[in-house]
Amino acid sequence: MSIAPLRRVEDADLPDTQALAAAVPAARHRLAEVVEVPREPHAARAAAPAPEDPSDLRSRFASAVTGWLERYGIAAALAVCSLGGLVLFWYLATRWRVDLYVRFTNIPTPAEVWQSVLQAGSNGKFLTNIGFSLRRIVLGFALATLLGVSIGLLIGRYRRLRELLFPAAEALRPIPAIAWVPISVMLWPDNEVSIVFITFVGAFFPILLNTISGVQAVDAVLLRAGQCLGADERRLMWHVVLPGAAPQIFTGLAVGMGVAWVSLIAAEMISGQFGIGYFTWEAYSLIAYADIVLGMITIGVLGLLCSWLIRLAGQMLMPWLEFSKQGVRT
Repeated sequence: MSIAPLRRVEDADLPDTQALAAAVPAARHRLAEVVEVPREPHAARAAAPAPEDPSDLRSRFASAVTGWLERYGIAAALAVCSLGGLVLFWYLATRWRVDLYVRFTNIPTPAEVWQSVLQAGSNGKFLTNIGFSLRRIVLGFALATLLGVSIGLLIGRYRRLRELLFPAAEALRPIPAIAWVPISVMLWPDNEVSIVFITFVGAFFPILLNTISGVQAVDAVLLRAGQCLGADERRLMWHVVLPGAAPQIFTGLAVGMGVAWVSLIAAEMISGQFGIGYFTWEAYSLIAYADIVLGMITIGVLGLLCSWLIRLAGQMLMPWLEFSKQGVRT
């Protein structure tokens, strides 16, 4: 840059300050006419949002319903078809009295079982039997979960404890729960406690084995990472080992719940005085065929409900498993 223009700028006459002050209001007025600046304050403008278009609300609602149907509707429809097909086969086989080696001549029809359901609904004894069975299954399964998960974590984590405790567990595991009925009657002074013990035995070993397998399947890299970050053994067990083994633990809980119901019904049929198993066996003794089927259906519904609660608890405690389901084909 040359020096001459700078001198011309320095030597130039500056505008009058009073003239500039007089020109500002006129320029502001002309700018307001062009831009049409609103006169209300900014806070008032922010407090009055634009009304939402009703068509947008309908489209959002329709998309939400469509998403729900895609996620749950097809599964619910298939479940209804599966159960409906089973009931239809039952109805046709009992309606035509099929006798082709498998005999349906003495099997009650769905209508007869429905009449038994209506009668049982007004009978307090049937509800009392359900209450006894639920109490026994809750007590036995809770005890099996507490001991099975705790001992499984210790056996899976520490080699010396595994060498000490696992052989004894493997020796007792093949004994079926029904074989424990006579010895449990002799072991426990109360018949109620013996039934809970048999339920506990049925659920304990599936939970124990799945917990051990889950602990041994935890990635060693995660354990070394926790140790490098300064975690002691207690925190390592709580924050690394237990979450890593949780999927297999809940698999063991689901399997253990099924075995617990089998053990409970067998114990109630042999030595029980109340319970849904006792109700079913009493119906067989009294040749009340509709009540037999009612007892079987009740056992299936209660077992399904318990398994659903276990899966729901697993989804709540392990939300990260939802990402692993994205690869499942529909």
